[in-house]
Amino acid sequence: MSTGIAAVYFLVALIVTLYAAAVFADRLDRLGARLGLPEALLGLLTAAGADAPELAAAIAALAAGAKGVGLGVVVGSNVFNLGAMLGVSALAAGSVTLPREALGLEGGVAMGVTVAVCLLGFGVVPAWAALALVLSLLVPYVAIVALAESHRLPLRRRRTLRRAMGERHRRRAPHGRQLWEPLLMIPPAVGAIVLGSIGMVHASLQLGDRVGMPHLLVGTLLLAVLTSLPNAYTGVRLGRARRGSALVSETMNSNTINLVGGVAVPALFVGFGRRFSGLLVVDVVWLLVATGAAIALLARPGGVRRGGGAFLLASWVGFAVVQVVFG
Repeated sequence: MSTGIAAVYFLVALIVTLYAAAVFADRLDRLGARLGLPEALLGLLTAAGADAPELAAAIAALAAGAKGVGLGVVVGSNVFNLGAMLGVSALAAGSVTLPREALGLEGGVAMGVTVAVCLLGFGVVPAWAALALVLSLLVPYVAIVALAESHRLPLRRRRTLRRAMGERHRRRAPHGRQLWEPLLMIPPAVGAIVLGSIGMVHASLQLGDRVGMPHLLVGTLLLAVLTSLPNAYTGVRLGRARRGSALVSETMNSNTINLVGGVAVPALFVGFGRRFSGLLVVDVVWLLVATGAAIALLARPGGVRRGGGAFLLASWVGFAVVQVVFG
């Protein structure tokens, strides 16, 4: 494949992915409004769909034998998500806020999963132990999501769980085209996101090889940013609407899904080596610190304001500079 054809192929795949992501976000939001879904659950579902480019790109790179690209996509995407979703939203809307119970739930799980993957990357624990640590966090999280509406729980505990799940959409009667049209459009939109992401991976690897760009740099900058654009679009959309619970849920769940699906699970089948090395170590530590900083900023009275948003965005800019200089 010539450089020109690869560039066109990459551009087409990018356009398809972004358009499909816009359709997915719009239809899922309509469905959430119709069914009265809690914001945290809506954020989780949005992350699962909008995260498809990042996860598909990481897995496709690993399957192609480009381990550095796969790991770079995951770490680079997660740092970018914090800056582009939380940082830009705070700059655009003035602040990002959510109930403390919701922050404790979303931030606690995201930080715990990040620590578990760091332990794996530094060779402290084997892959199976890291995955066990991750599951010990995710299983209770899913249980909380499932039990939030259970009438078997005492009223006080149910109210606490509901605050952790964020505000609810005002339920509208689901009927006719207003319910079925989103349900029919969401699956093909997700499929287009995945296929477009796979196309971007193959085209970017070829373009990177042509210009002599290291695979880790292709992953942490080029693919990480481009595959994260659907998440950034849906996240800023939620932030501008001042739906902080849904925004934080999508951001943290997106990062968690990336780490679990792009690192923890593949580590059981694909050898990353005994531990991460070189620039990847710096990248993983940067992600850990950036995640902690985002949670600390959200915990402040008034949440993440414009100053905090600028800090998170600057964190990603600094991360990008380090990749270019030392990559």
